[in-house]
Formats: sequence, structure tokens, C-alpha cells
Amino acid sequence: MSDKVVFSPFERRASLALSAVYGLRMLGLFLVLPVLALGVADMPGGQNPAAIGLAMGIYGLTQAFFQIPFGVASDRFGRKPVIVFGLLVFAAGSFLAAWADSLPLLILGRALQGAGAVSAAVSAFLADLTREEVRARAMAMVGISIGLSFVVSLVVAPPLYGAYGLEGLFLLTGALAVLAALGVVRMGAHPPVPKPVSPELETPLAAQAQIEKERAWSLLRHSQLWRLNLGIFSLMAVQTAMFVAIPMGFAELGMPLQDHWKAYLPLLLVAFLGILPPIFWAERKGRFRPVFLGAVGLLGLTMLGFLLVDGQGLAPWLVFVALFFMGFNLLEALLPSWVSRVAPVGQRGLALGIYNTSQSMGLFAGGLIGGLMLAAQGRAGIFAACALLLAFWGMMALGLKELGRRSPTRSSPSNGE
Repeated sequence: MSDKVVFSPFERRASLALSAVYGLRMLGLFLVLPVLALGVADMPGGQNPAAIGLAMGIYGLTQAFFQIPFGVASDRFGRKPVIVFGLLVFAAGSFLAAWADSLPLLILGRALQGAGAVSAAVSAFLADLTREEVRARAMAMVGISIGLSFVVSLVVAPPLYGAYGLEGLFLLTGALAVLAALGVVRMGAHPPVPKPVSPELETPLAAQAQIEKERAWSLLRHSQLWRLNLGIFSLMAVQTAMFVAIPMGFAELGMPLQDHWKAYLPLLLVAFLGILPPIFWAERKGRFRPVFLGAVGLLGLTMLGFLLVDGQGLAPWLVFVALFFMGFNLLEALLPSWVSRVAPVGQRGLALGIYNTSQSMGLFAGGLIGGLMLAAQGRAGIFAACALLLAFWGMMALGLKELGRRSPTRSSPSNGE
């Protein structure tokens, strides 16, 4: 058998479809972020900085609260119905925000958007439909769809806001979520979600709830999973904090906000091409741990690089932004695949729910870190705080065990059986 395992036609279609679903939903979310703070200025309550901050951040809080319930529900009721329901909840929140005539009502809409927390179910669905040999590449496709969604939002959000206002952006956000839900409904037949064969399934509801609680605690205490959950928390916190600093750096180097996409798009493409060789090498050699630790180290060194080149010119700034994207995209591709391999069969939804809860909390924490450090120490404070967080994560990640080569004998779920 060749060392290089390729996608089967089914796996390719499933990966592309779910990446598109994820990307559409994230595009809907990202579209309002560049203009939300400005767009609420004329609303009642729109001059209150604390309320504006709540409108920006409450999405992450409600998403964190609902990730685990959606993950558990996808284990019990199936991936597709849970994903469709969550996307429709997100759409309902978008439409409520579009029709909001006050900031409190808009905050309620944003909270409802976050309640449609389908990330865990989508990740578990993708894990169900792909073999371990190609799963990192499938997850990388999702990561790239998220990155491209963010870049597209930076390009199109300002002119769309100028033409249609905040209401139009939220209506488009809701429409994208409905489109993503239709995409999930139209997906063809797929293998059933693996279920543990256990007499516990026949136990009374109270006893089953206790069993689920014990399983959740066991996953939280799992030595490998908690390190991976710490990893996604740290990665998202660093990403959010850095997106406070990076746009400011571009602006001070003479690049207007409306031109930032001209830097983001090519740098993201360079980063994507840069992560393919280490992913293929890790899969071929079964050496995921050194690639993972190397990416964490790269991000840490990038923070130190930002400290040195901040304000020193556009060219060195672009180099370190590209390195940041490379390290970030590589880790974003490896982390969910690692979780899906380590998690017990039948508990992928729960494990990925915990993982995505950590991800959402990281987004919220990163916003706090970015704002507090910027106020106290400027951009240098953000870089230093991120470097310390990455150093701590790196030390904890040393306890991760090598995944090894993926078994070629594992039966493929891609045959529809």
C-alpha cells in the first residue's frame, strides 16, 4: 500500500460539503464583526462601551454554554438533525438582530446566534465520514474555509454596510445560515454514527443522566484530551488578541483599513501552502507530536518577532504575520483531528463539545486579553501576554503522546455501509 493515502470520492464530497457548511456559517458570523461597534452607535444604548462590548462578546459565551449539549445531542439523535436545528437557531438570532431597534434587543439576537452551537456536531460528523488516514487533511479544509471566510468578510463587510446597513448584514447572515442548513439536508446517505454497545442504553433516564455525567467527567480528566482542550483555548485566545494588534499595526504602517485584505489574502494562501508539507510528513511518518510542538514553538517565536519588528517597517511585519498564520492554521488543522482520534468511540460528540466549549471560551478570553493589554502596555503587552500563554501551553503539550501511524486496516466509513 502506498504511504500516501488519498481521499475516496465519498470522503472528498463529504469534506467539501461540511467545509462549505462551516464556512458559510462563519462567514455569516464574521460579516458583522468589522462594523458592529460602529453600526450600533445610533441605537438606544449604543453609546455605552460596556453594552457594545457585551454585544460583541456574548456570542462566544452562549456558544460555549451550548457546545456540549449540542455535541451530546448529536451522539444521541444523529449529526444531521442537530446541525440543521443549530443552524436554524443561528439564523433566527440573525433575523432578530436585523430587526432590533435597540442595543438590548440586538444583544439578545447575538446571544441567540451563539446558542446555535453546531461546531462540535459538524466536527464529529466529519470525523464519522472520513478515515483516520485522511482526517487531518479533512479538518484542514474546514480550517481553511474558516480563514477564507474571515478574509472575505474583511473585504465585503464595509461596502455592504455602506449599502445596506447593519440590518442588511444581519439579514445576509441569517440567509447564509439557512443556505448552510439546506446544504446539510441535501447531503446524501452517510454511515451511521458509531454507538457503544452497552446495556446502559436501556437504563432509566435518571441513571442514564448519571452515566453521561460520569462520562463527561472522565473526558475532562483524560490526560490527553485536557491538554488538547487547553491547546484550542490558548490558540483561540492568541488569535483573538492578535486580531486586536495586527490591524492596528497595518494601519500605523500606512495601510488603510479598506486595504488590509490585500495583505491578508496572499499571506493566508502562503500559510496554507506552507502547512501542507508538515501535515503530509506527519501522516506519512506517523510523527504528529514534533509537528505539533514545532507549530506551538513557531507561534511563540512569532510573538517575540512581533515585539522586535513592531513599527520597523511593512516588510518584516508581513513576514511575521505570514508565520503567525502558518502556525495557527497548522495547529487548527491538527487539534480537532487529534481529539477525534483520542476520544472514545461513541463519545466523539461529547469530546468535541468540550473541545469547542474550550474554543469559545478562548475567543472570549482573547478579547479580554487584547483589550486589557492594549490599554495597559500597548501592542507590546499583547505580544508579551500571548508569548507567555504559548510558553505555558507548550510546557503542558510536552505531555502529549505520539499518535503514531494510522492503521491502514481500519475499515473505511466512506463506502456508505
